Amino acid sequence: MTFLQIINRRMKLYPLCVWGSKLWIRASGAEVKVSGQENLEENKSYIFIANHRSYLDTTALFAYGGKKMGLIGKKELLKVPVLGRGMQFIKFRAIDRSNPQKALETMEQVRETVDSGYSFGIFAEGTRAMPGELLPFKKGAFHLALQTGAAIIPVAIKNTDYLMGKKTGVANSGTMEIVLLPPIETKGLTADEDLMDLLTKTRGAIAEELRSEN
Repeated sequence: MTFLQIINRRMKLYPLCVWGSKLWIRASGAEVKVSGQENLEENKSYIFIANHRSYLDTTALFAYGGKKMGLIGKKELLKVPVLGRGMQFIKFRAIDRSNPQKALETMEQVRETVDSGYSFGIFAEGTRAMPGELLPFKKGAFHLALQTGAAIIPVAIKNTDYLMGKKTGVANSGTMEIVLLPPIETKGLTADEDLMDLLTKTRGAIAEELRSEN
């Protein structure tokens, strides 16, 4: 059975996974406000690149991003109660950064999936930032966008550091906000000449939006 055959079988469970993700977010005491859906075109795949401060971010982007999507993240997320189990039934690709060859194979599988018509969400900082922080972005997400020709949707996720921030040890109730910013096109661009410009533009758009946080 090929990789894409496995993915297509699992995608039959996609609506159930979306429902379960929204249920998990509500059970955590969070509500979700989404803006910027007008920036998404129907029948078009994107690479969603977001900031990352909480375990809530991954689930919320998957459930509320507005596209059928897979996610790229650290393999440690598979160990998170409830959330980790659900990720085994969708297109979650765990990056093993300790093994460069496996990491390359994972990125190739992601590229094939994007080519088949699905979007992917990536947290370009590579790890959760501390409350209020925006860490430097890693290049992998931008290599993927360039390889597929998919436009980048910068995503600013707000207030999750208050709701369930890294090393805070608490889960608070409240509203998180997902802002889908205007797309950044990648077709015709190359990694040698354009990658760092893409990275700078994407991170800059997210940083500017985060400045408006309460």
